[in-house]
Amino acid sequence: MKALRIGLLSVVFLLPAAALAHGEKAGPNGGVVEDVGKHHIELVMKADELRAFVTGDGGAKVDTKGAEASATVLVGREKQTLKLIPAGGNALAAGGKFEPRAGTKVVLTFALPGQSAVSGRFSIPARN
Repeated sequence: MKALRIGLLSVVFLLPAAALAHGEKAGPNGGVVEDVGKHHIELVMKADELRAFVTGDGGAKVDTKGAEASATVLVGREKQTLKLIPAGGNALAAGGKFEPRAGTKVVLTFALPGQSAVSGRFSIPARN
């Protein structure tokens, strides 16, 4: 019985940490990281540019040459659809004009050459 209680308490305390493992954690470029398909994508949003950095297992950079990607950006009531293009190495980029702020939502869809498209949702957290 004591082991069961300890196990349940462990789950209660560890689940929130697992839920925050991505999304709230800043990636190496200062962006939000989410799992998209079998890849990890770090989304970096600035006032005039959106960049996505694609990595695989163990943080290995995935070449985005030939990749196709789009993003739907929701800032308040404003909605924009952007086409991202390969920007060298593991980066995809698109220009635009938006005010990234807490609560901004981005739905990113991308496909590497010869692979099916996958989508991920990102939420921009408040910056301290």
